[in-house]
Amino acid sequence: MKAGTLDRVEREIRRLFDTDQFIPLHEPRFWGNEKQYVNEAIDSTFVSSVGKFVDQFEREVEAYTGAARAVAVVNGTAALHMALLLAGVKPGDEVITQPLTFVATANAIRYCQAEPVFLDVDRDTLGLSPDRLEEFLERHAELRDDGMAYNRRTGRRLAACVPMHTFGLPARVERLVDIAGRFGIPVVEDAAESLGSLRQGRHTGTFGRLGVLSFNGNKTITTGGGGMVITNDAELGKLAKHLTTTAKLSHPWEYVHDHVGYNYRLPNLNAALGVAQMEQLPRMVGSKRALAEAYRAFFASIGVEFLAELPGDSANYWLNAIVLDDFEQREHFLKALNARGVMCRPIWRLMNRLPMFAHCQTDSLENALWLEQRVVNIPSSARP
Repeated sequence: MKAGTLDRVEREIRRLFDTDQFIPLHEPRFWGNEKQYVNEAIDSTFVSSVGKFVDQFEREVEAYTGAARAVAVVNGTAALHMALLLAGVKPGDEVITQPLTFVATANAIRYCQAEPVFLDVDRDTLGLSPDRLEEFLERHAELRDDGMAYNRRTGRRLAACVPMHTFGLPARVERLVDIAGRFGIPVVEDAAESLGSLRQGRHTGTFGRLGVLSFNGNKTITTGGGGMVITNDAELGKLAKHLTTTAKLSHPWEYVHDHVGYNYRLPNLNAALGVAQMEQLPRMVGSKRALAEAYRAFFASIGVEFLAELPGDSANYWLNAIVLDDFEQREHFLKALNARGVMCRPIWRLMNRLPMFAHCQTDSLENALWLEQRVVNIPSSARP
């Protein structure tokens, strides 16, 4: 990319954010009642895991996503760990996922003492490819008398499938659910980045047996740190709430626990922030979609591919992304823009190239390898 083109990119980003100062990749916006609600939580003295804002936050996420049950937890990784446990993942199992993802996806699988299997993604969504999933299962999956699928190569049970809605772009999740379902494999959607994203009119995270959301400081809305398990199975949601609150049975004074539980509770202080942020979510998603449209038009004018939603979908464009010609151009772009105070980042290194997952089974990963060399995220904060 020529210097003149880089100059144009910098000028356009600075124009969109109306600043000559440092531009971060993504920063939180506090446009509403955040301070008021947090102070209210403090004044109530219910600042830990009990308080009205926890319940309110869960109900508002249910209403927004259409999920039957939402359970607030301390972060998105904890949400994914719990969702996998609820899906039935056990030590020694395998979980099918994609290599092009944030490390938390693979880490949560390992927390269950299971092994990831990494399959390729689609270039246009960056999400797990239904075609690659179908090919893998037809070649490697064996349905046994117990009604479960096993990997012929390893003998391990294929316990779950975890697609990710990368950068808020919806994956072809309905096909993934259909294909995995034919082999009795539950889908757990990693929708950590896609609050506000719709696949054919339906919110991401509600297609599979369970889904997870994240409210980290860099997400579309934030609770500082926080996550959510969502599901359309009300009983599964009830169990999620029980297990994430140390599996404590209700009693006026006794400490009685009936499972090995997890202290994954979201504090009321964080939930208060989340309630205020939910009030601003439509505005934030609208702002981010407008930014994405401006980027799409600009990058088209200079011949650079901008990663956009599929027809019929509505992405939150949590992080906007462009596709450069090759690795050398990617590195040149990153070095130049970051040196000018415009924060940009490459997509993640593939999970199977990290030392703790290097031994895991993969397919050819042709698209994932191609994207790893070329995709760059550009500043994506919501604008007033």
